[in-house]
Amino acid sequence: MADIKTIGVIGAGQMGNGIAHVFALNGYDVLLNDIDGERITAALGVIEGNLGRQVAKAMIKSDAAKTALARINPAGDFPALADCDLVVEAAIENQAVKKEIFGTLSKTLNKDAIMASNTSSISITGLASSTDRPEKFIGLHFMNPAPVMKLVEVIRGIATSKETFETTKTLVQSLGKTMAVSEDFPAFIVNRVLMPMINEAIYTLYEGVGSVESIDTGLKLGANHPMGPLELADFIGLDTCLAIMQVLYEGLADTKYRPCPLLVKYVEAGWLGKKTGRGFYDYSGAAPTPTR
Repeated sequence: MADIKTIGVIGAGQMGNGIAHVFALNGYDVLLNDIDGERITAALGVIEGNLGRQVAKAMIKSDAAKTALARINPAGDFPALADCDLVVEAAIENQAVKKEIFGTLSKTLNKDAIMASNTSSISITGLASSTDRPEKFIGLHFMNPAPVMKLVEVIRGIATSKETFETTKTLVQSLGKTMAVSEDFPAFIVNRVLMPMINEAIYTLYEGVGSVESIDTGLKLGANHPMGPLELADFIGLDTCLAIMQVLYEGLADTKYRPCPLLVKYVEAGWLGKKTGRGFYDYSGAAPTPTR
């Protein structure tokens, strides 16, 4: 099996910086890439802050945090990732964008390296077809926030080799994560179940059955969920929720996956949740307040 030592992460947003954090903390050298260099700088600041919080909570030692941060270096372009043993893509949930990334990466990445996507819904087989090595391509879906969540979904495409799967399995175990193996169907396991629930909660709001507060309180106290579905949607990002619902709707051709029109309107308005300061809650004050 391949010996993984250096890992590239493409995309320095919330998922990308969390994935880089996890790999570095577990002894891997990480090269962090983004189309916007300023996002890499910002991501390194976020990672440093998150490592500091882990130290404050006595989850890790101070020396471990410093060592992990030192293992992460910026990679300004794809050629800088050429010698990586594995590259994980964590870009926007858009098939065309991801395919372009992998097609370009194929031209510079060493021939023995594994390519992985952190996609939460898009076909691994389809993404692999844009590369020069579909047998070395796999889905590696970390949950958000990656440093905290214990699960990683592993998805084999139709061409993924047994060796690539076994190497990935060993890698996930080395991170102290639990692996859930999913077949390559739209949204895999977690989001196949989770997103329709969130979409239904938005329909419940859209149809006036309950307010934002009552829906979230109902699920937290009535179903013992740690976070209400609308609060969770804001945390995930409403654009990501919509993208996953569209993949489900188009991929399975079932009307039960039709995205709620209210979700579409919020995304059109740029109200994408916590990351933009407004979604089903307004985050501009001292505490989040419902917007409906």
